[in-house]
Amino acid sequence: MSLVPTSLEHLLLPTHTVQPWEVALLRRDGEPTEVLRPGRHVVRRRAELQVVDLRERIDLVPVQEVLTADGVSAKVSAVFRWTVADPIAHTERVRDPVGAVYLAVQLGLRDVLAGQDAESLVRSPRTRLADGVRDRATVTAAEIGIRLVDVVVKDVVLPADLRAAYAELVVGRHRAQAQLEAARAETAALRSLANGAKLLDDHPSLAQLRLVQALPPGSRVELVQPGRAADRSAD
Repeated sequence: MSLVPTSLEHLLLPTHTVQPWEVALLRRDGEPTEVLRPGRHVVRRRAELQVVDLRERIDLVPVQEVLTADGVSAKVSAVFRWTVADPIAHTERVRDPVGAVYLAVQLGLRDVLAGQDAESLVRSPRTRLADGVRDRATVTAAEIGIRLVDVVVKDVVLPADLRAAYAELVVGRHRAQAQLEAARAETAALRSLANGAKLLDDHPSLAQLRLVQALPPGSRVELVQPGRAADRSAD
């Protein structure tokens, strides 16, 4: 029997302050978990408190060597951002919830890369790869009380010989494109010259005018009428 009045006994109980960025899980005598929101709370006897941080965190999936659909070994790494959405599920369903999400992201990377060949892997934006990984890992994360905020694929590294071959292919493609553009420009120039020549044939006066325009400064121009040129040739 307690010798302390009930009102005073309440004042003598320990208290705990929950910060704005966390919640506290209260467990007492096997009773279901109670979530204590930010504020000051009285902790009853035989009660246990477990503080859960709700702030967003970042974890790294280091370089993984994954085979693509065409058998090329690619090295990839990723970063995932996450936060606790359900504190009870986060603490009670899996002993290592972060490890479970890490494994889900790792398997998601393998699944996404296994469905693409090396060339499409190089051409595909990393955001598309990350979206595929996030879609696969979100369900697993939600089951253990974690909200997967984002997944970012950091690096995608192909074997050196394949990178060199792809670089050579890109250079050749740009060289061929440049040659094609040069051929188009030359064709356009020849077509313009042909049109100009036809125009000069149809209009001789334009040819004479063009000839005069082409003379250097200081040149002397002598105009001879056709009749007089014939008389001179008769003489």
